[in-house]
Amino acid sequence: MFALSGFSVAQAETPSSSGSGFAITSDGWILTNAHVVKDCRRIEVPGQGVASVPRLDAANDLALIKVDAARPLAPLQLRRAPIRLGEDIIAIGYPLSGLLSDSIKITTGNVNALAGLQNDTRFLQISTPIQPGNSGGPVVDRDGFLLGITTATFSKKVADEIGITAQNVNFAIRASVADMFLQAQSVSVRFGERAPEQAALSTADLADKIAPSVFQILCYGGAEGQPSAAASSPQPAGAGLIERTGYDAIGFDYQLIREISYADCRASCVGDSRCQAITYNVKHKACFLKNNVMALIHNTDAQAAYSAAKAASVIVSDFTSYSGIDMPGGDYGRLNQTTYLDCFVACLGDNACRAFAYIAKKKECWLKERLGSAEPKKGVDLGVK
Repeated sequence: MFALSGFSVAQAETPSSSGSGFAITSDGWILTNAHVVKDCRRIEVPGQGVASVPRLDAANDLALIKVDAARPLAPLQLRRAPIRLGEDIIAIGYPLSGLLSDSIKITTGNVNALAGLQNDTRFLQISTPIQPGNSGGPVVDRDGFLLGITTATFSKKVADEIGITAQNVNFAIRASVADMFLQAQSVSVRFGERAPEQAALSTADLADKIAPSVFQILCYGGAEGQPSAAASSPQPAGAGLIERTGYDAIGFDYQLIREISYADCRASCVGDSRCQAITYNVKHKACFLKNNVMALIHNTDAQAAYSAAKAASVIVSDFTSYSGIDMPGGDYGRLNQTTYLDCFVACLGDNACRAFAYIAKKKECWLKERLGSAEPKKGVDLGVK
């Protein structure tokens, strides 16, 4: 083996990390985790080519990428029926790429809990074994309908902190949360349910049915590392403020400043003795100054900062906020002449409440005891536990 003088030998580029994803529409949209594709210089889907710049929901660890498929993809359908504790599930993906074989892998297990860490109802706890590379892959029921998206495992770091070696504790983001993200991105999905006479599929038949919809996702030039189930920690923002990206601070607004940068929004709060917190809407470049703060709620379009003096009393809630989206059905309580804050607090303190819809124009709050299918609805703010 030798090289000619004056010529260099080209080396194939190696991906910095990899994950899994699956078709959600026939025209090329693929759903995966945000941490799989975030900060990638290039995203490649083997067999499908280079993917588009991802659309991210960092707060819920979801992402959409688009490929120019030569043939229609086989999208998975979301299940309409509620998820049951203990039901059989299957996870599919491409774990440990470069160590194990390059082929798709399938693992079986059960739904261990209907919530994740600290009762976060956006997640399911599952017993299907999860390895690096499984992230973003689908979790389906025995009929092949989507229940969730593999997102995290109980990390060694967390185990070391609490002094317990937890075995096979893994998490998947609920398909209903993904549905709301897809609705916000104007991507339509299909739902399905088992016919009464239909028998559950064997594991082998399920693998044949689902595997064509699942893809490996390669990240080039991104940050190394694997996901953890540990929650992100608040970061000091300077001048006595604590900063949280992907959150909205719930409190009493006393001033709105439009067409302003986040840095200027934060500076406005620091220079105002009344200001206890801010919410900055990234999409609309809008700054909300607040003279009180009670809780933080997930919002992918927002960035929050609040006074360090309030740190002990601020609730970092499990809610996720969506604007212009409703979830019809499940209403059991109605509050009239109320504010968004009143609506949030009412649902927060009610164990039966799974979500709320607030209609600002009518000052109406609807409390919901179950989660339905999300749909676009102008003028409605949806909060989901």
